[in-house]
Amino acid sequence: MQKLDYSQIIKLAWKEFDNDRHEIKGVFDVSAQVSTNHVYKVSFYEREPVFAKLSEYGNFEDFREDHIIINNLANNLEHPYQMFLAQSLVKRNELFIYRYHELERSAWVVFYNPIQIRNKLPRRLEEKHIKKLGRELARFHKACTNVTNQLPHSSKNVITDIQKLKRSIQKNEIKMCPSHKDLILRNADSFLNNADKVNYTTEIETIPVLVDWNIGNFSITGDGRFYSRWDYDWFRMSSRVMDFYFFSRVVSDVGDCTVFSYMVDTLMEDRFMMFLKEYHKIFPLTEPEVRLIKEVYRFFILNYVIKDGPYFFRKQYSSKLIQEAYDKYFPAMDANYRVEKILKALKL
Repeated sequence: MQKLDYSQIIKLAWKEFDNDRHEIKGVFDVSAQVSTNHVYKVSFYEREPVFAKLSEYGNFEDFREDHIIINNLANNLEHPYQMFLAQSLVKRNELFIYRYHELERSAWVVFYNPIQIRNKLPRRLEEKHIKKLGRELARFHKACTNVTNQLPHSSKNVITDIQKLKRSIQKNEIKMCPSHKDLILRNADSFLNNADKVNYTTEIETIPVLVDWNIGNFSITGDGRFYSRWDYDWFRMSSRVMDFYFFSRVVSDVGDCTVFSYMVDTLMEDRFMMFLKEYHKIFPLTEPEVRLIKEVYRFFILNYVIKDGPYFFRKQYSSKLIQEAYDKYFPAMDANYRVEKILKALKL
């Protein structure tokens, strides 16, 4: 299948948005080259540049819904996070999303204003960074919780996503060998059963979470407060503990790695216990939420690696991560993860 001309799609999207008022000078690919989503910097002769995010995987309605919620969140967050998220371009009071369509193929574009960047965290954090980061995420989660009722409703949740995965496997829409099929279905059922045990749909508060907190996705001030955040590929409405796995990777003893995997072990490190203790001082966790940490990690592997991985990650990454899920991630989840360590650290 011939590759879409992404630069041309960006130009068509801008023409529909701007009605030829500002001529494009250049379209430059600034993507991270990990996912199949593309980010472009669009420069002009007589106005400031914008950034364009283009996606051609998934569902347009999901893309649209997520970005409407994100833009509402960006516009409603209280001080000091009112400028934390990059804001999307709006046309006639509505978020502008361009939909490109060919026979059996589509792509979607949303534009963002540039966002200022301050300091990046070091590749390996010191104890002072870990403690500040724990407190700062707690404050940010509080701010997100405060505006949750002002945001549009989300039609999907972790339960519906896992049910969708099960249906896809049972219909053989996801190709895998029989032993892997049984493994995934067992883990999907474990997730649903354990989510039910903590009354996920009725007792666990749902807030906007950004999930992917790689240190390349956000910047901080000189005193360690969140300053700016971009890249919303895995945004969703879910439990706040959905954000914890990536922070366990950020604070991990090995630090930020060029070659990455998604092992559960970082959730058991003493450095992550330090992070959680500081978080807990600001925005206390409940025992059901702590018990959910393992399950949202399981959800991450099931949903973002197994279900969406072949479409989201570039092939070199998706093949590696999926094989590691079968060989390492699921076995290590039961062998190495102990919720009692976290409960003890937080005195719950």
